[in-house]
Amino acid sequence: MSYESIFKNKTVLITGGTGFLGTHLIREILKFNPHSIRVFSRDEVKHHKVQELFNYDERLRNLIGDVRSYDRLKKAMRGVDIVIHGAALKRVDILEYNVEEAIKTNILGTMNVVNACLENNVKISVFISSDKGCSPVNTYGACKFIGERIFTESNYSKGSAPTIFTCVRYGNVLESTGSVIPFFESKIKAGEKIPLTNPRMTRFIISPKESVELIFNAISYSVGGEVFVPKLPSFKIIDLIEVLKEKHKANNEIKVIGTRPGEKIHELMINESEIPRTFEFKNLFVVTSPIEKYQNVKKGEYCKKGKPVNTRKMKNYSSKDVLISKDGVYKIFRSLKLV
Repeated sequence: MSYESIFKNKTVLITGGTGFLGTHLIREILKFNPHSIRVFSRDEVKHHKVQELFNYDERLRNLIGDVRSYDRLKKAMRGVDIVIHGAALKRVDILEYNVEEAIKTNILGTMNVVNACLENNVKISVFISSDKGCSPVNTYGACKFIGERIFTESNYSKGSAPTIFTCVRYGNVLESTGSVIPFFESKIKAGEKIPLTNPRMTRFIISPKESVELIFNAISYSVGGEVFVPKLPSFKIIDLIEVLKEKHKANNEIKVIGTRPGEKIHELMINESEIPRTFEFKNLFVVTSPIEKYQNVKKGEYCKKGKPVNTRKMKNYSSKDVLISKDGVYKIFRSLKLV
């Protein structure tokens, strides 16, 4: 299925559409001649910036709203074909002390999105999850875990509604809002010490283009209830710091400050209990629904043309197991014109 056939003359709604991922989605979707893109966000200043960024493209509809409001979502989704749910409270450290607010937006807001999709007979809805939702140890990850379950379960409790619900799960997007690269570079330029929580820390790495491609693949291949996971490299945070120091010809001292509340040393993208129901397909892993065995579910193309993961060789998918060298980090950054 071509992306043109997915988006041409379709109406797409993106929650959190004025954010980093939202603007990259808008840019790519506009290439495939949609009827309109409804940009749903509570921040009117960011709406104005998006209008300017895309030269007041007449296909964009700027809708102020919060996913906490079911009535607003229901109205915003009238006539929508595709929903991409990216709105969330995301700061791991802050959410550890604001659990109730995290629940209101990240869990109850996700339930509102699902119900509004069902009310409006949306064709497909994609939930943007996170590696932190896999075996979660913090509030944000727990919310993403529950969000995935809300989407997964909705495929089997939707009655006659046509909506397909699916998820994508990935790691840190290069240069996204709140990511470590802009933070580290600001410290380097200021000549300050660079804070590092733990020298052993590893993280997955994905470019904005790859994250958009993953979402498009989920829309293309989903039959409902899956979690699409990209095959990604990972890196040591300390190697990233060294690459950025070399970029700026700097010699800042690194200060180890200890792990923050809710922080993992290594990120997990697929856990041990998910591996037996995971398929390899193209450059993806597809984790099938945990309740699929109780349902008469049509098998997706990823089952027919992919293959089950070898459970003897792969116990989980962790950032500690797919590390690239510092030179590898440099090559990726150079290809993306970040150094």
